Amino acid sequence: MQKGHPFWDRTIAFADACSWKAGPILAKMMRKNAFQPWERVIAAVDGDRPAGFCTFTEKDELPPESDFAPFIGFVFVDEAYRGRRLSERMIRVAFSYARSLGYETVYIMSGETGLYEKYGFQKIGMHPTIYGTEDQLFSYRLP
Repeated sequence: MQKGHPFWDRTIAFADACSWKAGPILAKMMRKNAFQPWERVIAAVDGDRPAGFCTFTEKDELPPESDFAPFIGFVFVDEAYRGRRLSERMIRVAFSYARSLGYETVYIMSGETGLYEKYGFQKIGMHPTIYGTEDQLFSYRLP
């Protein structure tokens, strides 16, 4: 979704109040509409209530000079909805959207081990982030 979508403001409120420290960062980005025209926020919803979110953007936490793009980022599912494969469904939506834009590979940064591999991501290695830390970089070759 983009700004103006019926779930945009609800997703901002959900991200701002979620238990994950990165949620308010996404909420701030959404309030500022700090996205390129082709970038998207993907939300999992239960009726009219957001249950999770992720983003599909050119860059995530890698420095701008990085050659890797595009990224799935900010993957979060509310604790009450975990175990229902919502992360996987949102990631699959991002894959479909990436294909529609002509991308052949999608990337994700994560500190988690074993999570994204089960969705078919391959670890490339550790890479420096814009936060002065290092994180794992994973890639997924779209079929």
